[in-house]
Amino acid sequence: MKDSTRLIQLLIVIAASLLFIPFLGHVNLFDWDEINFAEAAREMIVTKNYLTVQINYLPFWEKPPLFIWMQVLSMKVFGINEFAARFPNAICGIATLLVLFRVGKRLIGNNFGILWVLVYTGSILPFFYFKSGIIDPWFNLFIFLGVYCTFKYTLVNQEDKKKLFAVLSGFFIGLGILTKGPVALLIYLLTFGVFSAIKMFKVKIKFQHIVFFAITLAFIGGFWFILQILTGNFSIIKEFFVYQIRLLSTKDAGHGGFFLYHFVILFFGVFPASIFALRSFRREKKEDHEFVHEFKNWMMILFWTVLILFTLVKTKIVHYSSLCYFPLTFFGAYIIFKMHENKQTLSRWMKYLILGISVFWGLIVVGLQLIVLNKERIIASGLIKDQFAVGNLQADVVWSGYEFLIGIGFIAGVTLLFCTHRLKQDLQIAGTFILTILFTYSTLLFIVPHIEGYSQHAAIEFYKEKQNEDCYMKTLGFKSYAQLYYFNLKKPANPKAWDDQWLLSGPIDKPVYFVIKNTSSKEYLGKYPQLKVLYEGNGFVFVKRNINE
Repeated sequence: MKDSTRLIQLLIVIAASLLFIPFLGHVNLFDWDEINFAEAAREMIVTKNYLTVQINYLPFWEKPPLFIWMQVLSMKVFGINEFAARFPNAICGIATLLVLFRVGKRLIGNNFGILWVLVYTGSILPFFYFKSGIIDPWFNLFIFLGVYCTFKYTLVNQEDKKKLFAVLSGFFIGLGILTKGPVALLIYLLTFGVFSAIKMFKVKIKFQHIVFFAITLAFIGGFWFILQILTGNFSIIKEFFVYQIRLLSTKDAGHGGFFLYHFVILFFGVFPASIFALRSFRREKKEDHEFVHEFKNWMMILFWTVLILFTLVKTKIVHYSSLCYFPLTFFGAYIIFKMHENKQTLSRWMKYLILGISVFWGLIVVGLQLIVLNKERIIASGLIKDQFAVGNLQADVVWSGYEFLIGIGFIAGVTLLFCTHRLKQDLQIAGTFILTILFTYSTLLFIVPHIEGYSQHAAIEFYKEKQNEDCYMKTLGFKSYAQLYYFNLKKPANPKAWDDQWLLSGPIDKPVYFVIKNTSSKEYLGKYPQLKVLYEGNGFVFVKRNINE
């Protein structure tokens, strides 16, 4: 039994490595988040200051340093590049699938563990995130492990095991805090609070175990904050917490959205797991072993806690609800497992939803190529009112002409699975997840680079061209981190280099390049005639100010 478990885990590591590691660096990092974190790691390496997170060589209070440290280590090995920036999340993908298998094995058995791995990997956004350079995959894994250890704590009776799970809960939630901030503790406490309320506050917890949890949490999650205070950087801590509060109470940086934003994102983004998971949200008779039943309760509480919390939060960003991927894929895998045991059936409405959403995703890929083929007509029609978007669309991006086959193939494959009546239900379901893996991987490989080509490529190429020139580089009228990372910004010797007004009209000591969106370029060029237009490309206007002008 142990040998078979080890073999399965080895196969998971090999499969996950093949899925998540190749082609990590085949496309530029995306503004904001990917470049933001990579730039913080790059500046740590440049300054050799590994304690303070910096952006533009100024203290950056929005994120703690754990994920940045991972990227620093990766960049030390692979160099400062896109592959290194994304590599930590590929490792997170491998670790996450191993965790899912081991948790699933302990809950029900090897088969369920394998099934949960397939369902998680074969859903669109969960797969996509392990190929990215953002913080959330590690943040979510740490919180899930913290909740799982608390679930184990509530079930075991041995004193030594209770102590162990109390410490482990504090350890993983502390890592979550060190990764993204106190929202890790907020989610954990809300989840545990709801669980306790459902149990009528009859959960037996010893005071000494709370102390073990708190000490571990404070040491792991708080040591970086304590170090900042001890080194005289208390202002960074103050600004950090001010930012966290603002993020929860306002639409930060324009990231607003409609009230049910995250419901829609999870339904379409965690496809096809979300379709199977729907059946878990109806009341059913208790048929499971107590261990499984309790875990289902924890996952339901975690799901609704995260979803409601970030529905109420005014800032709407896709990855805010990404912790829901764990419970949602669990429920999806559990329903499929029940179907495998002939305790449930694949309903007609589920088949129609799977087919419908497959068509939806497939047509998005097909539609992108249709837009490109007809972009001149679309631009001439005046349907696009945003001139920056028009400029983006005018980019000269080379398509092979066959990319649409990714969408057509996905639609045809899923349709064939469910229209072949002799095909067993298990094969239909497994085939759907495998096709989704192929669809997501192909989209990342062949479609995403084209999207990057329209959205930011022109600006990034400009930054790269100026890397070896002794000059200043700045964006005007929009927020970006790309000019820092891809310009390979060195720490300016002149303290006035951070003063926009000095760069625009002061007695500069070297040339300044500005990048402006075409929607605001007239305003800046009219106000500052000393700015000379170099050229315009794909929605961006590239200008220069020379010394003595």
